[in-house]
Amino acid sequence: MEGLKLIATGGARPGRLVTNEELSKTVDTSDEWISTRTGIRQRYFCTPEQNAATLAIEAAQQALERSGLSPAQIDCCVCATLSGPTASPSVACQVQRALGLPENRPAFDVNAACSGFIYGTAAAHGLLTTLGGRYALVIGCEALSRLMDPTDRSTCVLFGDGAGAVVFELSSDTVFAVSLGARGDDAIRVGGPNPSGSEPIQMDGKAVFRFAVSALPLCLNEVLGKAQLTLDDLDWVVCHQANSRIIDHCVRHLGANPAKFYKNMDRFGNTSAASIPVALNEMAETGLLVPGQTLGCIGFGGGLTWGGMLLQYKGVKQ
Repeated sequence: MEGLKLIATGGARPGRLVTNEELSKTVDTSDEWISTRTGIRQRYFCTPEQNAATLAIEAAQQALERSGLSPAQIDCCVCATLSGPTASPSVACQVQRALGLPENRPAFDVNAACSGFIYGTAAAHGLLTTLGGRYALVIGCEALSRLMDPTDRSTCVLFGDGAGAVVFELSSDTVFAVSLGARGDDAIRVGGPNPSGSEPIQMDGKAVFRFAVSALPLCLNEVLGKAQLTLDDLDWVVCHQANSRIIDHCVRHLGANPAKFYKNMDRFGNTSAASIPVALNEMAETGLLVPGQTLGCIGFGGGLTWGGMLLQYKGVKQ
């Protein structure tokens, strides 16, 4: 089976930096309370001029430029988000217009919350293999600050805004495997089909933790089994950046090397569908990703949904 290689990344960081200390001025919390329970020390919120679509366009433009491809070479555009500014046009369609992607190619959004980037990548792989084509643009973007209750300590300290984008190449010479799952449960809930005027994010933290520490190793082992690889064969594992305690718990459960598990929630918080591509972009920009490396990516969150994939980094000059 042909798989996907990661060839370029892009990112967009919102304009407002929000530290734990700033949040402690408006809710009953502290930097110590937040950081010891989540690993988060800061996050970024959109300015009034920014939203999930503007961030997606910025990240996608950067990924496209870094790939060295022209807009005409992109065969599909899939955007993972639960916080687009409008239900229609989709964020992907706004990216298509802004970047001048061909009009005779598919562009659409997927909503699988924190697993959205994995779902979107699987969808892009299916489009390339069924409709034909070689290159896919997959984006994860969120403006979760627009969906939060700023007085709810259980959620307002967790989430941040951001976008990451990846250009994938269909290849027969690569490691690739995908696993997806879902179990209807409102342990994480965002009300209403449109972010404007909907009820804010609500979350049962204990239930989500129990789900995540079960789903993460299960999903990772499943994709490793599909590819007939072991954890030792992976250079990096990039999980959804929800909570450092979730990742640490799973590392201990797996008996794994913690250095393989990339973490950046201390700087970005939980950006839902954006968290994995934001991490991949940061890793590429800082030189942690090296051509030929094999990556495992694991998402888990609202829905409840989970997803994992294995792929190789081909890379271009960042």
